[in-house]
Amino acid sequence: MKQIATGSVDSRVMIWNMKPQMRAYRFDGHKDAVISVHFSPSGHLVASASRDKTVRLWVPSMKAESTVFRAHTATVRSVNFSGDGQTLVTASDDKTIKVWTTHRQKFLFSLNQHINWVRCAKFSPDDRLIVSSSDDKTIKLWDKNSRECIHSFYEHAGYANYVDFHPSGTCIAAASTDNSVKVWDIRSHKMLQHYKVHSGVVNSLSFHPAGNFLITASSDSTMKVLDLVEGKLLYTLHGHQGPVTCVAFSRTGEYFSSGGSDEQVMVWKSNFDCAEFSDGVRLQHKTASSSQTPTATSTTHFPLNSHTSVLHSKTSDPAQQFKRQDSQTAAHTQSYRQIGIQSRASHSHANGSLSISSSTAHQTQTQSLPQHSPQGQAQSRASDGGIPPGLANTLEHIIGQLDILTQTVSILEQRLTLTEDKLKECLENQMEIGLHLQRSEEA
Repeated sequence: MKQIATGSVDSRVMIWNMKPQMRAYRFDGHKDAVISVHFSPSGHLVASASRDKTVRLWVPSMKAESTVFRAHTATVRSVNFSGDGQTLVTASDDKTIKVWTTHRQKFLFSLNQHINWVRCAKFSPDDRLIVSSSDDKTIKLWDKNSRECIHSFYEHAGYANYVDFHPSGTCIAAASTDNSVKVWDIRSHKMLQHYKVHSGVVNSLSFHPAGNFLITASSDSTMKVLDLVEGKLLYTLHGHQGPVTCVAFSRTGEYFSSGGSDEQVMVWKSNFDCAEFSDGVRLQHKTASSSQTPTATSTTHFPLNSHTSVLHSKTSDPAQQFKRQDSQTAAHTQSYRQIGIQSRASHSHANGSLSISSSTAHQTQTQSLPQHSPQGQAQSRASDGGIPPGLANTLEHIIGQLDILTQTVSILEQRLTLTEDKLKECLENQMEIGLHLQRSEEA
């Protein structure tokens, strides 16, 4: 995992570099909240959608260059790259879905059959289809070439906030305002699975690249990991202090990230059983009987016993807050927090989104965590390799302390840079005041 892109109600797009020594990029350009962001498959471009009715295409570098796409007449709620990176699909409160070319940076065509706000639109893995969800309580499947709606799935209790294709391209999953998650077969048009595991609105979801797992984010402040092969809830994740508004797996599935209304972006290590990844995609073979939902008592919790190792910094550049987990917990998280000083607006994710770029492998700065069985029992890899448990624990502790030192040095370097920037800003302000006084005297 190389970078994470986030969008927020402060109208900014942030690109977070996973290496501690690298600074984050802050992109200013939108005039209102950024609701959706997405990396291109190559990781060389980032698209963002905003309440200011525009879509921007960014080059994730220090220059913060962007191209503005204008065709929607209302808030743009979703943006998504095609698998080949050549086209974009956007969804808007103007009740339309629009498709754009990224190469020529032009509007191509519009899909217009929804009768209320369109919350989300996604390309299928083979780029032949588009799926969309709307406040009109329908989920529509479109043929990109013919530009026609080929089927509509109907939501009766609520509408779908978010929808996406299974990696196999044979199924879709929808996150609904009725607190449920539904999985549909796009060939038979039948519901395969129906999960009622949240106590609040489900805001987002993401399929693991292997296709066997689905993670969901909800306003009940939790995330749920669902086993699609067994049709059951595996884990409940706690970490955010408030609604979890977005979640996304990295391209390899080794990591996933989440954003919430608590102004936090958390990076989690999946730590799923690798043997389960090789089982392949078997979701389409499940029958309707697998749609039985687990009760709340069947959940297995990931207890977050994190320790903050750096301080927050209220600056115009983001400070990084790394949270370390105890070696007995089932997932590792890193969290990032930003508070903008110039706009006086917190980088809240109440209406935000995130996307992960994995064009290069990321070497994590923390100790390797053990793989976990679905029952959450830790199995020490060091012990399996013949290293005495006491020595393994000591080595993990040393590595953890070195990581904390590395992160602390990185933060100190950032603060030094920020202090220099602030000093420069003060000097410029002083010069401006001097010039203003001089002009006043001359007048």
